[in-house]
Formats: sequence, structure tokens, C-alpha cells
Amino acid sequence: MASDTRVADGGTGPALHSTTFRLSYADTDPAGILYYGAWFPWMERMQSEWFWLNDLRQDQLKARYGFWTVTAHTACDYLQAVGLFDEIRIELRLGEVGRRSFEMLHRMVRTSDGEVVARARIKIVAVSPEQTSVGIPDLLRHHLDAWAQGARLTPTEALS
Repeated sequence: MASDTRVADGGTGPALHSTTFRLSYADTDPAGILYYGAWFPWMERMQSEWFWLNDLRQDQLKARYGFWTVTAHTACDYLQAVGLFDEIRIELRLGEVGRRSFEMLHRMVRTSDGEVVARARIKIVAVSPEQTSVGIPDLLRHHLDAWAQGARLTPTEALS
């Protein structure tokens, strides 16, 4: 499947956004090794920030634009162990864009040696206020098209 390959390679497009942080005790198990589930809150945090930076605040989508987004599927490949106090850079990329959904791809890199330690894919679906899936709204599609080119829209550009 093409999507599974994208998880394996982490996406080929330009990084839309990245953030760097140091793993803390709360991210690890008693042996000091990253708990596998710890990646998911970091990925969600990264996506929420990217949407916010693009004036697509997830807490306002329904009221302002009549749609919102929900996560429909996640997949993560854990490639190398990381531990307490490792510094990690997460890179966010746009994956496959469909009619009703799109993918956000995440690449986690240990900064001390540049090793990719994990790669993930999150499939996001556009939904109506009644929580039924809908086609990706024009406003969001406009953003996705820009992101695919490595660009970011201003709020004025997004509405035109």
C-alpha cells in the first residue's frame, strides 16, 4: 500500500514545520526508554500548532467555517530506541490528500546524531457539525494545496 510506504519513508515533501524538545521522565518508562505512546501527544501538539499558525484554530473551525477535523487513523514505525534527555526534532509534512481526508506525516529525529528514530502518519477527516464526513471544504483545500508546495497562506489569501 502506498500509505504504508509513506510511513516507512516519512514523506518526501518539504517540512512544513518542526519543533525540538528534550525527552523528560514523563515520556519514558522506568528504564528511561521512551514509552511508545509518548509520540502521539507530541504529534498532536505539532499538528495543532501548525493549524493555529495558519489561522485554522481547531477550537474555532466549526463556529467560523462550518466544519471541523477528526483523526481517523494513526500509524507509527518505531525505528530506534530513544531515552531520557535525548533531544528530538519532529518534522511535519503533508502526505496524501484525498476527497474527504488528508494525511499529516511526522518524522522524529534524534538531534545528537541525526538518526530518524520514528516515522508516523495521521489521517485526518473533515466532518460536518453533525459529525458526518464531508468533502474537504474549499478553505481547507486551499491551505492543503499551498502546503503541498511548501507555502503558507496568510488569512487574507486563504479566504480569497
